[in-house]
Amino acid sequence: MEILIEAAQIAESFNIKKFRAEFRAEAFSGSTSEVFYALTETNRYLYVFDYGVVVFANYDAVAKSECIQFMKNYATTLVNIDLSEEYRIVTDERLNKALVKNDLVSVPQIDASLLRIVMLNIGQSVALEHYEVLTDELISSSKHYIMELENQGKLSISKTNLLKYIGKVLNVKNSIVDNLYILDDPNLVWDNEELNLLNRNLKTNFDINPRFKDLDYRLQIVENNLTLFTDVLNVRESARLEWIVIILIALEIIIAIFFH
Repeated sequence: MEILIEAAQIAESFNIKKFRAEFRAEAFSGSTSEVFYALTETNRYLYVFDYGVVVFANYDAVAKSECIQFMKNYATTLVNIDLSEEYRIVTDERLNKALVKNDLVSVPQIDASLLRIVMLNIGQSVALEHYEVLTDELISSSKHYIMELENQGKLSISKTNLLKYIGKVLNVKNSIVDNLYILDDPNLVWDNEELNLLNRNLKTNFDINPRFKDLDYRLQIVENNLTLFTDVLNVRESARLEWIVIILIALEIIIAIFFH
C-alpha cells in the first residue's frame, strides 16, 4: 500500500475556527491553530494549519483542486508563488519500525496517528520554505540599498518607502514569532515511543530545526540592516532640519536689517 502526501502553502493564514464550523466532517484531532481529518469513507486525510498550509493524503488532482478552492474562503492574503512538497508512505510488513528516507517513509502499517505525524512534518517544511522565500526577498532588497551606500554614499529611498520596508520586515518577523509553535511536537508523540522516534527522524530528514535557526539568523541580518538604514535616515533628516533652521535664521536677519 502506498499513500501520496502533498503539502501546499495556500495563504498567509487560515481562519481555523470558521473552517471547522463549516467543513462537513468530524475532526480526528485539532486545536485553535490546526485541525486534522481522517475521512474514512474516501480513505483521505486532510491537515489544515492556521499559518496557511494544507496537507493532503490520498487526494487525486480533482479532489485536491476542489478542496483548495474551498479553503480559499477561509484564507487571509493568498500566496501567489508555488510552494509545495510531496512525500510518500509505503507499507512493508517485514519492517519492525518506520524507515525514513528522503522521498518516502516505509512503515509496518498505517494508521491515522502515524499519518498525522508525517503530514505535520511535511506541513512544517513547506511553512519554513515560505518564510525562507520571504526573508530571501528582504535580504535581496537590503543588498540593493547597501550597494547604493557603498557606491554613492547615500540612500535614495524616501522616508515613506523606508518605513514601508521596515513594516514589511516587522510583519514577516511577527508572523514567524506567532507561528513558533510549528516546531512543537504534538502530545501524542509523548505517549508513543514509536511515533516519537518517527517524528524525530522526520524532523531530521526535513532539516526542520537547522532551517529554523538559519531563518532566525537571516532575520537578524535584516534587522541589523534596518538599524543601519534608520540611522542613515535620521542623519539625513537631522541635516535637513539644520538647513531649515539656518535658512530661517538667515531670513530673520535679512528682515531685521531691512526694517531697521
